[in-house]
Amino acid sequence: MCGIAGIYRSEGVVDRAPLQRAAQMLAHRGPDHQATVQDGALGLVHTRLSIIDLSGGDQPLYTSNNDLTLIANGEVYNYIELREALIAQGAQFATQSDSEVILQGYAQRGPAIVDDLAGMYAFALFDRSQASLYLARDRLGIKPLYYCVHNNQFLFASEIKAILAMLERSPDIDPSALHQYLQNQFSTGRRTPFQGIYRVLPGELLKIPRTLAIEPHQYWDANRIAPRSFTFDEAAKEFDDLFDTVMTQHMRADVPFGLFLSGGTDSGVLAWALTHHYDHPLRTFSVGFQDVSMQDELNDAQLIAKRFGTQHTELKLTSEQIFNRLVHTVWAADDLMRDFASLPTALLAQTAAAELKVVFSGEGGDEIFAGYRRYRSSFEQRLKNLLFPGSGGFRVRGQWHPGLARKVFGDRLKQQGSAMRAPFIEAWARCPADWSNIQCRQYTDLTTALPDNLLVKADRMLMAFGLEGRVPFLDHRLVAFGLSLPDELKIQNRQGKVFLKRWAERYLPPDHLWQKKRGFHVPVGEWLHGEFLQQLGHTLLRNEAIKEWFQPSGIRHLLHRQHHRGDVSRELMAILQFAIWHRLFIEQPGTAPPIDIAPLEWLN
Repeated sequence: MCGIAGIYRSEGVVDRAPLQRAAQMLAHRGPDHQATVQDGALGLVHTRLSIIDLSGGDQPLYTSNNDLTLIANGEVYNYIELREALIAQGAQFATQSDSEVILQGYAQRGPAIVDDLAGMYAFALFDRSQASLYLARDRLGIKPLYYCVHNNQFLFASEIKAILAMLERSPDIDPSALHQYLQNQFSTGRRTPFQGIYRVLPGELLKIPRTLAIEPHQYWDANRIAPRSFTFDEAAKEFDDLFDTVMTQHMRADVPFGLFLSGGTDSGVLAWALTHHYDHPLRTFSVGFQDVSMQDELNDAQLIAKRFGTQHTELKLTSEQIFNRLVHTVWAADDLMRDFASLPTALLAQTAAAELKVVFSGEGGDEIFAGYRRYRSSFEQRLKNLLFPGSGGFRVRGQWHPGLARKVFGDRLKQQGSAMRAPFIEAWARCPADWSNIQCRQYTDLTTALPDNLLVKADRMLMAFGLEGRVPFLDHRLVAFGLSLPDELKIQNRQGKVFLKRWAERYLPPDHLWQKKRGFHVPVGEWLHGEFLQQLGHTLLRNEAIKEWFQPSGIRHLLHRQHHRGDVSRELMAILQFAIWHRLFIEQPGTAPPIDIAPLEWLN
């Protein structure tokens, strides 16, 4: 796991100074080694977190004739199998690094090597014979990659903050992306909150010739997965072998690893699989909250930890601990995203990183096996489809009531209209005609909310502390299996994730597996009151960014409503996070805030 960045110029020579600034912005992603390389029109940055081939895997990597250069972030889990096949074809490896199979594979197969990779990765490969730079991102978007074309140069980096470090000033805000953030809690697709800074899409390969005329190629898309018709027994037999292969490959590491144990089905299955394959006691970590009425997952997690004999650590967090992480988590994410789960995840990551470099977690299980309640058909959804056509009644409403949005949003935000729905409508339209409604809902999430919300949290909150997160359920082979399952193996009798729960009954208590899904919630609403709310009002109404994008009278209305009814904490927190984000990346780019600081104290 690493950070990568670079500059490719259409003419002239790359300046070292912006590369060094980018390296500084990515130091948290790679605390073990840092390299900055300048080669005429090309400049590359690599910061390394050593996981495989600790002594010999520093990057950039080169072919023996120096015709190809590679920097990569992530893990290629099937590197042993690919390495053996490439050696049989005549490849000569210089390291034991998993990333080198990308380099040697390209030398053998060209860009088509991406079809052979199983893993989470983002890489940049320069081919001198073509004078072309290639960027690629893994199929599900587990690892991030951004780019920008500016002043005859192509810039790229693992995180937006590193691109900002290579620019003279921060670009203007994209109003449609900001609108999506407010209404959906994330922006999605190619456009980011910054005009001119874009995402490499999941499953995409970009070719950038010396002219900087970008040539995109979508090498993988989940909509190519065909539905299958098989029984539970047939599916279970296939899944046994597939899951064993995936877990065996995902456990490849030259350092110890642990597990974030939530108490749900997905992390419970991983707890069984990891302890089944691992020779040492597994380290597990869970999080809960103090002084709240909402039930957390600590008891369920503890039961699973005891069942499999893990060395378990519980964090029970206070409201002060949570709120004091807000500024740092906004900085860590940098791609504007409001997910309260980022706050406890960051504290878990810091705790685990004190002794480990790798943790597993269960992201993706709900998307690929249809665990969310929103995947279940209902009369309400059919009615929504009639009223708001285009996405099967799925994700049709924003998170702001229309009346509140009219009161609070400024003119530029009001002009965005249906920008919030556009990505979901576009994803729905890409679904094959023979897919069911459930499969289309899964696909829509897999291509929007998963890479641009859930995986932003999973990557950035961990990498802010130099901790690699592994998410086996998002191995593309498991995604293909889960998405292809017939509907009756996904949802039955209002119960989701039917296949995985039935399969896991051999290893986990049935009453644990079939209990009502609670999800993971952070009780921000229980804390947003009293003196903090009063201070928040003073801070927001003085803030220039808030005045620019929102109506002060609307902000006062929100504060009054929260004081009396307590039902707009989500909306207020979204605005507070925007104010923090604006200070960090627009007003004071390059600022790295303290890990723990009261957000209102920091903003004032």
